[in-house]
Amino acid sequence: MVNATITPKGQLDLLTRTELELLHSTSDDIYRTLFRNCALAVLSTGADSDEGHELLAAHEDFNIELISTCRGIKLKLSNAPENAFVDGKIIVGIRDHLFSVLRDIVYLRDQVKIWEAQGETITDMVFKTLRNADALKPRKRPNLVVCWGGHSINSVEYDYSKNVGYRLGLRGIDICTGCGIGAMKGPMKGANVAHAKQRASSPRYIGISEPGIIASEAPNAIVNELIIMPDIEKRLEAFVRMAHGVVVFPGGAGTAEEILYILGLLLHADNDKVKLPVIFTGPKESAAYFDSMNNFISVTLGKKATDLYEVIIDDPIRVAQTMSKNMQVVEKNRKDLDDAFFFNWSLNIEPDFQEAFIPTHENMSKLNLKLDQPIQTLAANLRKAFSGIVSGNIKPKGIQAIAEKGPFELSGDAKVMAAMDSLLAEFVDQQRMKLKGSYTPCYTLVS
Repeated sequence: MVNATITPKGQLDLLTRTELELLHSTSDDIYRTLFRNCALAVLSTGADSDEGHELLAAHEDFNIELISTCRGIKLKLSNAPENAFVDGKIIVGIRDHLFSVLRDIVYLRDQVKIWEAQGETITDMVFKTLRNADALKPRKRPNLVVCWGGHSINSVEYDYSKNVGYRLGLRGIDICTGCGIGAMKGPMKGANVAHAKQRASSPRYIGISEPGIIASEAPNAIVNELIIMPDIEKRLEAFVRMAHGVVVFPGGAGTAEEILYILGLLLHADNDKVKLPVIFTGPKESAAYFDSMNNFISVTLGKKATDLYEVIIDDPIRVAQTMSKNMQVVEKNRKDLDDAFFFNWSLNIEPDFQEAFIPTHENMSKLNLKLDQPIQTLAANLRKAFSGIVSGNIKPKGIQAIAEKGPFELSGDAKVMAAMDSLLAEFVDQQRMKLKGSYTPCYTLVS
């Protein structure tokens, strides 16, 4: 374990007295719990684990303290993980991520409250959070592809995701993921090599997380821009507002949640004119996974939903070529709509997809999973159901709730429940729910 005091570099390097006071006026509970836990996850970058509670238990003595000086702020670390340091000096990228945590968890917390009191829209808050993180790059042509997929994938799928990232990188495409391991790390690693070969200047590897999940999906070592959104809904909105295209690799409940989110948005009539290419892809060994996902979408949301994406199996070059060509389509579409390249304002996102869903046992049981409703509304409710399963699988609060009250209960039409049961069973059989150990379902399905 290491004790150290570190100073920021970048945005938090220069703060007014008022801003310093704001940081210190934040509740001590935030520093002792949320900020501490997220900081510990960042310091554990490179740990291939999805057991957030195990990470916390292994570092009970870890502490992080904010210190103000006449020249700004410092972070005092006590009993920090040794892997974050080299010869007693903190790794630069990890230091940067620590101050990203401070910026997004603490510094912005009171600012968000002010925005809410002023009646700011959720989209405006997402925009301002990204702007505060310096993530919005004007005067840059579309080249950002969001890659979704599971943290618990096999080596063949990981290598494939890396190859896709490599082919994208050769074509000058930057990568944004959920910042964790598995299919979130693979595309970044591949693109990193390709960008180096192409002598790309300032390539971007953006990791977008949220407080409830970052301890279980610590940033991988390639992320050079870390952004922590206040909740999963704002995280998802940040992805799609910044994206110029989406590539989906095999995954579990979290990937299903992301798929249902983007399809639910694109199914809305107001978004018919918005071009946002979506590709599902994996090695030939994962063809059955996409057959199952396609079947689930077909049964629940219908053909209109399956027409919104392209499935490309075992062909990384075709994936990259298709996405590269679509960058031109997106650029023209943004110009036609008089929209920004760096933030997709034209995309309509209904409150059902924006308002935070708290996956309590009561809220999960109340979800309407019946077919007799608009398909985009069903997509929103199915998204919430999978979000709850993610919480029960890996988020500390969700795991605790399951331990105290038993599995979440989900109910709906027999057709929907059967399709969901089949998909989740395959996730379990293919070990897509957990990185290690046996999996006990955190849900029961009732038709």
